[in-house]
Amino acid sequence: MRYVAFLRGINVGGNKLIKMDALAAAFTAAGFRNVKTYIASGNVIFESRTSNIDSLEKKAEKKLIETFGHNIAVVIFSLAELQALIESDVFTRITSQADAMLLVTFLKTNVKPAKLPIESKTENLKVFAMQDRVAFTVALRKKTGWFGFPNNFIEKQLGVGATTRQWRTLKKVVAVANAI
Repeated sequence: MRYVAFLRGINVGGNKLIKMDALAAAFTAAGFRNVKTYIASGNVIFESRTSNIDSLEKKAEKKLIETFGHNIAVVIFSLAELQALIESDVFTRITSQADAMLLVTFLKTNVKPAKLPIESKTENLKVFAMQDRVAFTVALRKKTGWFGFPNNFIEKQLGVGATTRQWRTLKKVVAVANAI
């Protein structure tokens, strides 16, 4: 089966700097096959016979700490799950995307929020939908001109580890994974 691992917090703000060839080598050394990385934010496409996601995540996290000395959270989805997310395209309901950033947050475990939407006035964002281990967020520009980023907010609100990607990045990762 083909999977995509999303790593949390590498190569951001000069922290946990990992070269993609070294990351691919670590995943290969962990026993994963046909490993390919996509952009430096920590997206790893690989194959494994194992279908237990929890086991795959633990194996990857163990190898990352052994190799790089950092605790790095890894969230893994099958390519089929990600393809289904893209096909469901919950963002089609968003009418204006010019001044909005569309974000997908991958959760370590499946949780149900008390109520949606979950909003952050400080970050100017709204988590408007959830599906399995994924939260969908629209972030609008703040007065500073920057977009809010939901990862820490979502982790705090839902009490679960997570990592976030832009919707367009997810679509590119899946396209690359399908092309292998």
